[in-house]
Amino acid sequence: MNPIELEITYLDGTSVTVSTIAADLVAFETKFNIAVSRLQDDPRVTYMFFLAWHALKRSGGTKEEFDKWVNNVSGVGQAEVKK
Repeated sequence: MNPIELEITYLDGTSVTVSTIAADLVAFETKFNIAVSRLQDDPRVTYMFFLAWHALKRSGGTKEEFDKWVNNVSGVGQAEVKK
């Protein structure tokens, strides 16, 4: 499976792009007990926010736990892929 590129936008208007890797996808499947492939069929906001947070935390972009971190986020969406 290819990495999923996600853009996180914060309440202050700043944004950051993160790239998911296998560790993030495995954590998602473990937490929610569903296959990542089901994201297209059931694209819940919580799923996207969790994937973005996990990738950000894994890469050192935040030390906050999910519930605290999400209070400062206005949105998460698929990042525009640059070629």
